[in-house]
Amino acid sequence: MRYPLLHLPLAVLAAGLLLVSCSATPDRTLRHNTLSEQEQQEGWELLFDGQSLQGWHNYGKEGVGPAWRADSGALHLYVAQRAGNKVPGGGDLVTDRVLEGDFELKIDWRVGPLSNSGIFFFVEEDTAQYPEIYHSGMELQIFDDAIYKGVEEENAHRAGDLFGLESAGGNTVRPVGEWNQVHVLHKGGFFRVYMNGVMIHNLDLNSPDWQAAIAGSGLKQAPISRGHYRGRLGLQDWGSEVWYRNIKLREL
Repeated sequence: MRYPLLHLPLAVLAAGLLLVSCSATPDRTLRHNTLSEQEQQEGWELLFDGQSLQGWHNYGKEGVGPAWRADSGALHLYVAQRAGNKVPGGGDLVTDRVLEGDFELKIDWRVGPLSNSGIFFFVEEDTAQYPEIYHSGMELQIFDDAIYKGVEEENAHRAGDLFGLESAGGNTVRPVGEWNQVHVLHKGGFFRVYMNGVMIHNLDLNSPDWQAAIAGSGLKQAPISRGHYRGRLGLQDWGSEVWYRNIKLREL
């Protein structure tokens, strides 16, 4: 039997309407570039607050070029017109902080059509010995795979690959323009990477296979080739637009 709504207490009606309203529009309450209470208790820190580029600088320089900007809650590399592999006023970014030990990182990213970028780990900011960020930093490729449309052979240069080192082994990346979530765990000699909730790398950094991969790559002279897994995090400018947000770090 149905009962008229007027027979229900007003408080019950109000609670029901609030519940329906909240469940119908979940995204409106989502806050980016913030830490939940649980994350704060677990020791997470924000590396980007959505409003400023504090805590970052251009590789080998002071300050941040104007092409990198806080834009609508994202760390955005703005490209007025593509020309070459570096944006005027851009340049690669690195953290002011040097990570000395184990850590956990979360970061969201998205790219535009035919865009190319990367997230770097273990960057040694010694420009005399390593003139470019990729001479010492291990790169997680951030990429529009349409660049390699029609290319069938594997080259460890696609989205989610560790550039020149290891393939992600399958496409877990969302379409261009949509946000992707990366979760990295560097702990106890292992380096694990998750893309959109799927593990794409599970590396034993002390294994002969991994050491052989490093020795055969462009990082064969980098500190990681000698087992030195410390350094800065970095974001690449490769001449095309990219956005990052929710950059969260926990040192372990």
